[in-house]
Amino acid sequence: MDLSPTFPPAPELVVDRLRDLVSSRDANDNVHIHATALFARLKALNRSANAATRAHKQATADARHDMDQTYLSLQNLQYEKRHLEREIEKCRQFASIYQDIPLYTVDEFHERAPETLLQESTASDHALMLARLNFELQERQRLDQKLKQLTQAKEELLRQSKEKSTFCRQC
Repeated sequence: MDLSPTFPPAPELVVDRLRDLVSSRDANDNVHIHATALFARLKALNRSANAATRAHKQATADARHDMDQTYLSLQNLQYEKRHLEREIEKCRQFASIYQDIPLYTVDEFHERAPETLLQESTASDHALMLARLNFELQERQRLDQKLKQLTQAKEELLRQSKEKSTFCRQC
């Protein structure tokens, strides 16, 4: 939209011509016709000034609306940013159970872990933690199995010992 003003000739010229006609006081119709034409010209100038004012007001209102929309979008983005930052902070402060699990150190993990877990752990810190947790689970399952076997062996030895002690008492 072109906002450059396009004004007709200065209204002062029209007003000066009207003053000249009034001061001359000629009685012929020519003065009356001339005066009517000058008044019409003055009304046209007034209408064009009002139209230019309305056009500038509308352009200002449109610009203000665009600016308000942009400002509202900015406020929405800032609100969303603050919300995401709070969520990130909550996630960082989240205390998970895996933090309380005693794990093998990274060096022990590299020494004892099978090759498949070692290859999985090279992608990132997260992958390393997952591999360490998997290794810890495997080790605990292995130790649990071993504990069950030892418990069974102990029970078998106790049973045999009991049998021998009853056998010896009978002798």
